[in-house]
Amino acid sequence: MSERTPILEMARTLYRGARLQVPDRAARMSLGSLLAMNARAHGQAPALICEGETISWAEFNARANRVAHALRERHGIGHGDAVALMMENRIAFLTTLFGICKLGAVAGLINTNQRREVLHHSLELIGSRMVIVGEELVDAMAEVQGNLALEAGRGYAVVADPGSKRPAEAPCPGWATPLSDVDPTLDDGEPEELAEVILGDPCFYIFTSGTTGLPKAAVVSNARCLRGMQGSSIVCLNAGPTDRLYNCLPLYHSTGLIVGFGAPLLSGASMFIRRRFSASAFLAEARAHETNMFVYVGELCRYLLQQPQRPDDADNPITKVIGNGLRPDIWNTFKDRFGISRVYEIYGASEGNSGFINAFSKDSSIGFGISPHKLVRYDVTEDAIVRGADGFCIEVDRGEPGLLLNEIREDARFDGYTDRDATERKIVRDVLRSGDAYFNTGDLVKEVDVGFAFWRRHYQFVDRTGDTFRWKGENCSTNEVGEILNGFAQVQTANVYGVAVPDAEGRAGMAAITFDPATVRTAADVDWDGFSAHVRDGLPAYARPLFIRVQHEQETTSTFKLRKQELKEEAFHPDRVQGEAIYVLKPGSERYEPLDETFYEQIMEGRAGF
Repeated sequence: MSERTPILEMARTLYRGARLQVPDRAARMSLGSLLAMNARAHGQAPALICEGETISWAEFNARANRVAHALRERHGIGHGDAVALMMENRIAFLTTLFGICKLGAVAGLINTNQRREVLHHSLELIGSRMVIVGEELVDAMAEVQGNLALEAGRGYAVVADPGSKRPAEAPCPGWATPLSDVDPTLDDGEPEELAEVILGDPCFYIFTSGTTGLPKAAVVSNARCLRGMQGSSIVCLNAGPTDRLYNCLPLYHSTGLIVGFGAPLLSGASMFIRRRFSASAFLAEARAHETNMFVYVGELCRYLLQQPQRPDDADNPITKVIGNGLRPDIWNTFKDRFGISRVYEIYGASEGNSGFINAFSKDSSIGFGISPHKLVRYDVTEDAIVRGADGFCIEVDRGEPGLLLNEIREDARFDGYTDRDATERKIVRDVLRSGDAYFNTGDLVKEVDVGFAFWRRHYQFVDRTGDTFRWKGENCSTNEVGEILNGFAQVQTANVYGVAVPDAEGRAGMAAITFDPATVRTAADVDWDGFSAHVRDGLPAYARPLFIRVQHEQETTSTFKLRKQELKEEAFHPDRVQGEAIYVLKPGSERYEPLDETFYEQIMEGRAGF
């Protein structure tokens, strides 16, 4: 839809939204019961398609039930227990996840990129009673399982993976037991615990880097999932049993799971699952599997546009897409090239209490706020909210970027994290009056004119604040990255931030580093081989800084915080960085090397391959 959208179609969208009801958190309803309802209503209709296998809603439900019975009978899992789940995108991920949910247990959705200290931290943070790992990730779990206070065998389960490269004779290590959703010895009837699970119960822990430190676990309830799924399935996509969604986003993230899978779960539609995104295979698979819906993050849209253009690009079944992060500068190009009629951009956070939804498919907008919110003045240099003489926040003028704050109310609860202190740090109090409380999104947004949109104000994302950068679809904590860099012997202080790279989505990691003057007088004195190996071992690929700026001393603010704003603006541009060396980690390389003029020009022309 655009400004010329017929009034009738917009009215239909409003009508669908008006039919939604705020769920009663005490109601005996859950994601598990929604799956059971689909099995009854859509029985033999296809539900999930992945790697040559198609299962119906009835089979999906039966497999989830088998997992639930196995977890209760063999591992002692019950209501409220935390069960960590680490598995790549495949059918078994969802059957296992829903088996956990049917018991009223809480699934800790582990990012499959986590390793060593970070992985151990996440498993400990949620108090995991048990760990379920896909065979494809057994080696990663093996690195930490010996340090966890879980019983070998009973505390671990491995789900076999037909696509795994591990030796076929040893799919399950000695410290774990096998878990199969097709085990014929297991009961496939509904577990009795399902009837006792209510909407207010937590169903997931979704991990987020947040703005400081190691990952935090956001608590996601059944009620919150249902609200998010209603927004994507009913208000936006208007999904039905004949629709099919293409989903290649990580299912451990809320966009892939709640926004993406939410549409099929609420409507009885089906979903094609891909483990990883492939730009070259996308259109062929969409056509082969007749997927008319697609859940995206902006980075994927950019990758698709980078593919060689073909005359039949628009000749594909996809007509409506939903996701977040589609940049305004490629919005219409993406729509036109691939024949997309409706783009439903959304905005939110895994731990947030509300979000924004572009229900009217207005171009280049994150849509309107679902619950009360404010945009307040923010000093990006001091990294702080600006308050007036009366001590309250100052609302920005229309069109002026401001920090987005979502009001915390009974109908917009902030469930927060497992860590109470971390939860409190995300709350801003006394915003416009004494005693009020708002969730701090950490994002700058602004109001934009999108033409006729009834009474709703529409907004556009501007930038992140503080200590997070987003690269390759992942949020990265600058403090966490900095801690890893500071662990290298020659590093004195690492100041990490995100920088814009031409024709790349999000912000690439960059670090301004002061090295130990006792061993480093010039950039050439740095042990770049050792430093590069340290970065590779300590950080996943998306969190590794692409640029290193060698500094003689670090500048701080008046409150002794490391200055970042000037560094972000100067970035890796040689004409703005005077007398300081810049090193770069080129695509496909494992070692930092000096940024020369030739490669800098390739970056600025979008030809560097980032």
